[in-house]
Amino acid sequence: MANSDVRLALWSGTNFSVRRILFRRGGVAVRDLGAFRFNNELSSFRLRNVVQSSEVTLVIFSRINFQGSFRVYRGSQSVANLGNANFNNVTSSFVLVGRNLTNAQITQIQSTGRPPQDVLIIRQ
Repeated sequence: MANSDVRLALWSGTNFSVRRILFRRGGVAVRDLGAFRFNNELSSFRLRNVVQSSEVTLVIFSRINFQGSFRVYRGSQSVANLGNANFNNVTSSFVLVGRNLTNAQITQIQSTGRPPQDVLIIRQ
């Protein structure tokens, strides 16, 4: 499945610096970044699908359980400063999948608090 081709690196500092957390194999949904002592610390990230670079979606949420305001990133990319999106140090949960989620699917995740079924769910 495409989720196995997904890679995500999160940094607590801008420009890919300070503390780093890596997700190397597959889609994942983290309900509370406090599980990694990383709540409200995300400042930069690198996102990619190693097989099909356009087939990856990262949705970051300002509250736990996929709630609050959010930002959507589709396709392999590097974001050096989430402050440019007014989202520095506010991420509390996220969903990462190896395909492009539609806006309707993202709205459903937020309204139900349930990520897609084919990802690993990490709770605190």
